[in-house]
Amino acid sequence: MTEPTIWAVDLFCGAGGLSYGLQQSGVTVLAGVDLDSSCKYPFESNVDAAFIESDVRNVSAEMLVQLWPDDGIRLLAGCAPCQPFSPYRRGGDAMSDERWPLLDEFGRLVKTTLPELVTMENVPRLANATVFKRFVRTLKRAGYYVDARICYGPRFGLPQERRRLVLLASSMGPIEVPTGSESMLKRATVRRAIGKLPPLKAGASDATDTLHVSRALVDLNLRRIRASRPGGTWQDWPEELRAPCHRRASGASFKNVYARMEWDKPSPTITTLAHNFGTGRFGHPDQDRPISLREAALLQGFPKNYRFVRKGAPVHFTRLGRLIGNAVPPPLGAAIGTTLAEHVAHYRGEGADA
Repeated sequence: MTEPTIWAVDLFCGAGGLSYGLQQSGVTVLAGVDLDSSCKYPFESNVDAAFIESDVRNVSAEMLVQLWPDDGIRLLAGCAPCQPFSPYRRGGDAMSDERWPLLDEFGRLVKTTLPELVTMENVPRLANATVFKRFVRTLKRAGYYVDARICYGPRFGLPQERRRLVLLASSMGPIEVPTGSESMLKRATVRRAIGKLPPLKAGASDATDTLHVSRALVDLNLRRIRASRPGGTWQDWPEELRAPCHRRASGASFKNVYARMEWDKPSPTITTLAHNFGTGRFGHPDQDRPISLREAALLQGFPKNYRFVRKGAPVHFTRLGRLIGNAVPPPLGAAIGTTLAEHVAHYRGEGADA
């Protein structure tokens, strides 16, 4: 018996991390939707599917229905913007952020199209938010079985300390979010991900890979990184290199900034500012520089040949840092896709036996 094709549409697709991972597991991605035009090139070049530049609030049920074929299993996937609930957000009311109701828009599209499968990925803090609980209620009232849990990146082979909330929903039968495996933990290291890349100096780029480029350091920060050890903190520095905030009692808790990664452990969570030495533990383990954009992408689980910009196009740290840091890691997408494929095979096989 031939297994039915799973046809996916990826809302908030970004640079294509989730779609790329889904494809690795055999899911066919038809299109990605995102408001950010800079996502078009990486999505179409690597996923080989249509990119629809649109605010999800303007996406209709009719648009989605026209994308999905009449046969097979329909999957609506996505990762609504997580900044309102990010642990890196300091101050402000998340509920006042105009982006938080976008999960309601996701729920609207599920309710009006009723695809057989739904998946959503976001930051762990969203699990306690009213908007997420409302999304789950919407799915259950529409007849879906729902499971949601926090997934730890290294258990999926991702070489970073990333934890994400993953939701799976199915109208076919009970479904469970994958948990990864202990055996993958030993593979999830900075060394395995970036250890073989050509060395760089701060402010330099590799001649064969324009994304393997490191941000320059001012003299003070160059002295700071030279005084830093892998896994250490600014407390290892001599007094004259410490910032005024470090000397205050409140500064004692900010130890994961201006710091180096460790070779044989996962990296910290890759953020949109992972190319900056001062915004996290984003110093290279032994080279005196911040990690490069390519290194950030590799630590995020993208393959080395993933294309983020056209050949010859300028490399903008802020723009590419945003695309990389906001992406769903492809290994997590692949695990989700594999779980969905096994789920479909089980319930379709059950139906065939009946």
